[in-house]
Amino acid sequence: MLALRLSLGAQPAVQVRRLLVAGASAGTGFLLLSALGHALSHSDPAASALRLAWCAAPLAATVHLAVAVARTDPATRPRPGLSAVGLGPVKLMAVSAATTAVSCVLGSLLALLVFLQLRGDLTGTPLGGGAREFLAAGRPLPLPAALTLLALVPLSASAAVAATLRPRGPVTGAGRAARAYGRFGAYRRTPVLESFGAYGRFGRQLGAAAHGRRTTAEAPGREQEDAQAGSAGASGAETAGAVVPPAVPTAAPSGVPWGVAVLAVGVAVEALMSRTGSGDGPAAFLGLALTSLGLALVGPGLTHLCGRLLQTVRPGALRLLAGRVLMTEATRIGRPLGVVCAVVSAAYAMASLHGRHDPSAGPLVVLGVLLVAGCTVATLLTAAVEAKQAHADTTASLRRLGAPAGTLRRAAALRAGALFALFGPLTVAVAQLSAWPLGG
Repeated sequence: MLALRLSLGAQPAVQVRRLLVAGASAGTGFLLLSALGHALSHSDPAASALRLAWCAAPLAATVHLAVAVARTDPATRPRPGLSAVGLGPVKLMAVSAATTAVSCVLGSLLALLVFLQLRGDLTGTPLGGGAREFLAAGRPLPLPAALTLLALVPLSASAAVAATLRPRGPVTGAGRAARAYGRFGAYRRTPVLESFGAYGRFGRQLGAAAHGRRTTAEAPGREQEDAQAGSAGASGAETAGAVVPPAVPTAAPSGVPWGVAVLAVGVAVEALMSRTGSGDGPAAFLGLALTSLGLALVGPGLTHLCGRLLQTVRPGALRLLAGRVLMTEATRIGRPLGVVCAVVSAAYAMASLHGRHDPSAGPLVVLGVLLVAGCTVATLLTAAVEAKQAHADTTASLRRLGAPAGTLRRAAALRAGALFALFGPLTVAVAQLSAWPLGG
């Protein structure tokens, strides 16, 4: 009941994202029911199993979108004081999982109604033509099997949301630092002895704090600050430098070597299947799946590299801001961006295989491709919204300092252009490598 009340009382933007999850769940549920209908109307279990296996891609895309929407839901975000009324982190996680399940169940019910309508079970006039092969019109539909297939999307999405938003406690192996006390009972991290009167010296504590910030944060050097002041002006450089995130990852995400290795293995498998004459079999699709997985794994590392390249060769305030945001949000933005590139390359590679053996499966193939592509693009946009929410405090601080509004827009445009310049040619190259063995 609480999940339903939070769902109905959300903002319009949140409702639109939940409707996208429901629509994706409806499309995936219809594809699962179509695989069941094909199994009922055909006696080839291998072909029916292959159709059911192809539904794994829309299912994964739908679950990925549901997790991204749940992460950006402001209604289930932990806030101070909610634990006093019984809405702690565990309760909010359960509410978010229940809200996701409600959206997916609505989509699954819609898919069942549309499938029954096309079969003629509701009106008595089934859809004619080649579509009767995957509708199994005239045959009794096993309701337990249909409900089991429709339950895959809500259960998978809610379980993924619960696993992603679960409360993460402190590491048990790491011991807490001993609490020490400074002057007048103030807490200190390290018990440093001070001589009498040291606290009252002018600039003593201020200098130590400034020295600590300089050693811990990755602030630009003196030469870069001078270059920023000369290029953007005194006020523009100060305000733009204030919004630069102080905490920048010092190392790139570790998925780059694994992504490159999986990508190379996928291309090698596709080439091997093409040389052995089995380019249309399931092994060729395994190579295509490995290629897509490699692109998805390498996305965060390439995003981090793109942010680092933006800051090379005496960067100004604008390039420094754009590069540091990309490095900070490498995992959050890079993973869905890599998935989008994987979907584009896989769709381009599969265009050579479309309609070779089963022309009646054309509408379902188009539906599956549109569903996966739409889910990945929506996930990427949702990740951008999440990144914007994460930097809301920094943006508000910049506005209070009097920074021009065009600075953030130019930085966002620079980030988008840099990502497109890096991922665009990479996607085209991988798509060409994937389509060459399959088309041979």
